[in-house]
Amino acid sequence: MQIPFLSLQSVTASHGDEINTAVARVVNSGWYLQGEENKRFEENYAKYIGTEFCIGCANGLDALIWIVRAYKELGVFNDRDEIIVPANTYIATILAITENNLKPVLVDPRFDTLEIDDSHIEDKITPKTKAIMIVHLYGRCAYTERIDAICKKYDLKLIEDNAQAHGCRYDDRRTGSLGDAAGHSFYPGKNLGALGDGGAVTTSDPQLAECVRALANYGSTKKYVFKYCGRNSRLDEIQAAVLDVKLKYLDEDNCKRQKIAEYYYEKINNPKIVLPKRMDDKNNVYHLFPVFCEKRDAFQQYLKENGIQTLIHYPIPPHKQECYKEWNRISLPITEKIHNQELTLPISPVMTREEAECVAKVINRY
Repeated sequence: MQIPFLSLQSVTASHGDEINTAVARVVNSGWYLQGEENKRFEENYAKYIGTEFCIGCANGLDALIWIVRAYKELGVFNDRDEIIVPANTYIATILAITENNLKPVLVDPRFDTLEIDDSHIEDKITPKTKAIMIVHLYGRCAYTERIDAICKKYDLKLIEDNAQAHGCRYDDRRTGSLGDAAGHSFYPGKNLGALGDGGAVTTSDPQLAECVRALANYGSTKKYVFKYCGRNSRLDEIQAAVLDVKLKYLDEDNCKRQKIAEYYYEKINNPKIVLPKRMDDKNNVYHLFPVFCEKRDAFQQYLKENGIQTLIHYPIPPHKQECYKEWNRISLPITEKIHNQELTLPISPVMTREEAECVAKVINRY
């Protein structure tokens, strides 16, 4: 049996008829940007997330960039201000901060939760600190009451990177509505994925929403009138239409991911393989299912030889990347351990129980 890491073709086919109808509707309409499809998706996604506003944009990186940039335009952030951020994240989180000439302050995660260690955040706060950016990495909720209390105590903005956690919850609220603003990615492999790039900002702050929308549209709030020096970063009508179809099935698809994860937790039993601490299903939508092995590369090769495709998320942490060479000597031991040992198993709404059984059996024989 050959088990792919993720079959996007199968994911798309599961809603194929509705997607084809939606795409054809846009093609036949003759209106391809900033039309009714965007308006409908933005309204529906804001309602789903639980915020007043949703602003579509070109991709998830831009969504985070526009949040930080908008806060600068509104006078909340200034050049060289600091934003506290988890050290173990995809580089887009960090790029959004440095792109705006602000300073990321990296905090190690906890190894059991894989999310930012909130017990180390307060030690990093200085007079230049203006925000905490949490990342719901792997689909796991990173928000804690302690982080919220720190933000209130020091009057900090709370920004969410929700690129990997569409539909995740904290109590009765969804990630993307827990802070002051959130960036979302609709890259095809995400839980809510487009047929190309796409992103969005969610917020209940009307000033921030207006500024973000303008920045992503050349800086314009009115046609041919430019308040800001913006860029072209818009969600096209086809992607909006596709996302609106898939949004209807997001909770159902996340439930399918949770069933696969439940099976992994129950059946994988090998002392050489460490599974992350299990969370309540409402707190984890399993965008990815990471496991850890001291001899990760050999383990990955073994799985490949047994027909199981895996990926590494991510082999090199941001502070060890060449583009941030000024940080290369920084020691962040938990982050480095995660990046040296992490391997991601197949998980998706189209994965079968038979495939999950095969993965578990092969791992247990390792």
